[in-house]
Amino acid sequence: MTDGSVSSGGTALWGLVLAIHLLGMAIWLGGSAYTLLVLRPSLSLLDQNQRNSVSLQTLKRFFLMVWHAMPLMLITGWAMYVGRLGGFANPDWHIQAMQGIGVVMALIFVYTFFGPFRKARRALRPQPATFDKIRSMVSMNLLLGIVVVVIASLGHNF
Repeated sequence: MTDGSVSSGGTALWGLVLAIHLLGMAIWLGGSAYTLLVLRPSLSLLDQNQRNSVSLQTLKRFFLMVWHAMPLMLITGWAMYVGRLGGFANPDWHIQAMQGIGVVMALIFVYTFFGPFRKARRALRPQPATFDKIRSMVSMNLLLGIVVVVIASLGHNF
């Protein structure tokens, strides 16, 4: 039912699904921006051991939030894809782009969590290069997330 002729109950349901999707995006992108633009520069005021400790604790909490937001975003995106847009047969370009970039972002996150972040957590003294790798992966996901927001806006029929 893509013509807008959905019952009010269906509209409310899809509005809720979209809200969950957008809140997940806000948590993930907002957390990424905070980590890169606020926390990281502030950490320079601390000595290396304190910096490592605060970084690990902050990243642990942020990644926990992403572990909840990311699957919800994928599930709600696919639910809207199938339930609201009628399936995978003839998606618009922006829907395909959002789905593809979203999956790439999820893969980058999983790599970051099980790669450099796990390495940093297991190390007695994590190396700055490990945190640099995490930062570059979070930066890449933030950039991709911004691209998704622009694509979603360009593909929207106002």
